[in-house]
Amino acid sequence: MAKCQSCSAPLPANTQHCSYCGVRNDVDIHGKHDYRIVERESPRICPECNAILQSIELDIEPPLQIERCGTCYGLFFDPGEVEALLESSVMPVFSVNLELLGNINQDRYRRDKTVKYLKCPVCGTLMNRVVFGHRSGVVIDQCISHGVWLDGGEISHLLEWKKAGGQILDRKKQAERRQKQRRPADSRAEIEVLMERYGKQDNQADLLESVASLIFNVFE
Repeated sequence: MAKCQSCSAPLPANTQHCSYCGVRNDVDIHGKHDYRIVERESPRICPECNAILQSIELDIEPPLQIERCGTCYGLFFDPGEVEALLESSVMPVFSVNLELLGNINQDRYRRDKTVKYLKCPVCGTLMNRVVFGHRSGVVIDQCISHGVWLDGGEISHLLEWKKAGGQILDRKKQAERRQKQRRPADSRAEIEVLMERYGKQDNQADLLESVASLIFNVFE
């Protein structure tokens, strides 16, 4: 059984709150990396507080350089770097713990956070607000060309989300979307084949029955 990092009391199952001292414990991951400052002043600007970002290098293999704000602790990742960090920081997960996932999102979700659009630290264009993954509880600010901004604490939220099996849920959801997008296109092609086959014959009843059956299967 996991123990509280503050008082060493046993933690209840699927929650990170200690019922004895009230401290919230981070999920047991090895994603809290040491880092070193590579460049104290990068050309990029924090979209939250307009401070000059620092370039830091995370102590992982291979090393990963990202931008960090020393004032609000937000992080800027180039395209693909968030996924790379999740991959290197969380051991492979093979099951989904829905109860733990729900508790993480309830604990981490910032209800008092003001919704606003931020400018890309590189090009200054307003970024899109995008949910990172299915049931992650994290809305990222994304510049399609230059990368992703995460507010302070959001990378820890994503690390815990993956540890609870959130990435498995997200991949399953993406597969379902691809399947739904594929079915209408495949079905249209089948309808065209049926039209060509039965168009040369007089059996229009068979044609209508086949097409109706195909349409029903698409939307069931």
